[in-house]
Amino acid sequence: MTTLPAQYVNILEVGQLTNTMRRPQGTRPNKPAAGTRPPAASGAARPSAATGTRPSAATFASTGASRARTARISVNRVFQAESSNYYFLLGTTLFLVVLGLVMVLSSSSIDSYTARQGFFGTFWKQGVFALIGVPLMLVISRLPIRFWKRWGWLALAGGVILQLLVLFTPLGITVGGNLNWLNVAGVSLQPSELIKLGLVIWMGVILAKKQRYLHLWGHVAIPVLPVAGGAVLLVMLGGDLGTVMIMAGLLFGALFFAGIRLRMFIIPVILGGIAIALIAASSSSRVSRIGSFLSEGCTDYSGECWQTQHGLFALANGGFFGVGLGNSKAKWSWLPAADNDFIFAIIGEELGMIGALVVIALFVALAIAFLRIVRSSKDMFSKVVSGSVMVWIISQAFVNIAVVLGVIPVLGVPLPLISSGGSALITTLIAIGVVLSIARGQTKETASDPDAGALLAPGSVSLASRRRTVRPK
Repeated sequence: MTTLPAQYVNILEVGQLTNTMRRPQGTRPNKPAAGTRPPAASGAARPSAATGTRPSAATFASTGASRARTARISVNRVFQAESSNYYFLLGTTLFLVVLGLVMVLSSSSIDSYTARQGFFGTFWKQGVFALIGVPLMLVISRLPIRFWKRWGWLALAGGVILQLLVLFTPLGITVGGNLNWLNVAGVSLQPSELIKLGLVIWMGVILAKKQRYLHLWGHVAIPVLPVAGGAVLLVMLGGDLGTVMIMAGLLFGALFFAGIRLRMFIIPVILGGIAIALIAASSSSRVSRIGSFLSEGCTDYSGECWQTQHGLFALANGGFFGVGLGNSKAKWSWLPAADNDFIFAIIGEELGMIGALVVIALFVALAIAFLRIVRSSKDMFSKVVSGSVMVWIISQAFVNIAVVLGVIPVLGVPLPLISSGGSALITTLIAIGVVLSIARGQTKETASDPDAGALLAPGSVSLASRRRTVRPK
């Protein structure tokens, strides 16, 4: 028998070993037991401090790549793209704020100059309020929803305390026949605006807690009437009819988006109508304004119809294309409150019907953004807060524009985000910031869902879909 050389014997042994290690087709190798390590391959050098061996360049490259991938994932989580609802609401809000600054500059220049504040006096104040409100809105939008559920009632408590100071201390001042302003160290603010913000958040918290019992009248009336009704009553004592109407609409909007049955609104609506009639009858100037509005063709241009008629004159003078930015004639002391309650008349005069329609379209877009967030909300708190903020801003814009157009009597309600006024601007931006934080919470919920998270990045495949993928045998 012929003997083979030693090298051929080694080759045959290695081949037999390979054949024994080769697994049959369709089978899988057994998993190692827990706590055991797979055997090291022959000839592979394991790095150890005793031998003094070092990892290869390929090992360093793979480790660096994995670390870079981990850092990129962390950065992507920090700067995660928000939803389209978030940017829709944010963009519309910022556009309205910028437009408001431009129109405040144009409409207030003459009154500022006659008040010895220079042509830019009111504009600089409004600009400072915008510089405070916009960053504050962005910071608030980063706060989690649980923050507002825990601390949101402080806004309502603070607003009520300040309103009590307005009513029962010498710090309260009367503006336009209404006792609704607080003057502290030369700084004026309107506590009723803070009460609006507090009511929005408080109603969301309370209605979310009583979600199972909202079909019972007692569980709805017990918390809402004493707290919310008492806050509205404090503003009502100051005689501010326009703000009371907006607050009442805000409360009804919160109850509506909470799913309260419509028949439960009958008694509150009747009581609210009686209260509004009593407030209207409590002021002689308000009664005369309502009487002149109801009369056919008011021609008293120098009396009760002065503001309404000159607002209509401004709109008529603007025509279709307007007289040009800064060329208004009504702002030359012909139209009272040109930079506040009647700023829409200046918009119609300088920018024409096109500019007025653009402003209306922006508020319609704002309402659509709110409704999209309400529709995407899965919890009661988010629905109530987003819906009530929408009712607050949109109803106030509707009342302001309707007053300028002569559809309803003069109420003295500013145009949100556009009219001059620091309290109204900052509280409105804070309320929108709360809704933006709700929109961000919806983005996180979508990102936490593997299948929904794949929709955020076009072309990406979620981990769950990869696991469900069946590989061909």
